[in-house]
Amino acid sequence: MNSLRNESGLQLLNKIPEVTLWFWLMKVMATTVGETVADFLNVSLNFGLTGTSVVMGILLAVFLFLQVRASEYVPWLYWLVVILISVVGTLITDNLVDNFGVALQTTSIIFGVVLLATFVVWYSFEKTLSIHSIFTSRRELFYWAAILFTFALGTAAGDLAAEGMALGYAKSALMFGGLIAATTVSYYLFRANAIAAFWIAYILTRPLGASCGDLLSQPVANGGLGLGTVVTSMLFLVSSAVFVIYLSVSRKREMAVVPINLEE
Repeated sequence: MNSLRNESGLQLLNKIPEVTLWFWLMKVMATTVGETVADFLNVSLNFGLTGTSVVMGILLAVFLFLQVRASEYVPWLYWLVVILISVVGTLITDNLVDNFGVALQTTSIIFGVVLLATFVVWYSFEKTLSIHSIFTSRRELFYWAAILFTFALGTAAGDLAAEGMALGYAKSALMFGGLIAATTVSYYLFRANAIAAFWIAYILTRPLGASCGDLLSQPVANGGLGLGTVVTSMLFLVSSAVFVIYLSVSRKREMAVVPINLEE
């Protein structure tokens, strides 16, 4: 658990989980769910992009409020917000492309610029972009704003690679997976900047998850495996729930280890 003490000696808890293998597995599953759930609500349940955007936007606002109000990292709440923000990020890009006719190349550039601007403003206020120092509400809001734009950018970039550049879902997943592997190697072997490596990998996991989700859910005629959005969404939602339960139980065990006060 990351923490520090302020000038008054009060312990401040980091609101973001440790970046471990579990973190990245959950991130990929959350991004995959974001892609398939958005398609499921939009197409399968006939909510339409507007209806789906309204419903998911309201849910995100509610649970993001609860997340910001929480005093510490709560696994189920944190990852639920990640899943919801993944869905909303997908819908933002889909609305621009489908409802307003903005090209995928243009949306990729727009969200790339907006994300960069978010990082610049965040750094100008806080002098750090490290996720290991999310101890204040302002830093957390900067963090979630950056996360939203990474999802929107990742959706646009993933669709651009798979559909706009006609690479297909499998090749797109391999390409983005390779870029993540290269980022990992640069960090561990060549000592690349940890904060830059984290955010690059975070951005790339979005199109990786989206490509995997589309590969599983899309019809065979479109280059997918034909599982459909219902089966794919349920598969990753159940897997995500299992992971969150595991993380919650593990966290309770860690917190149960309380030091003995010898003065009592």
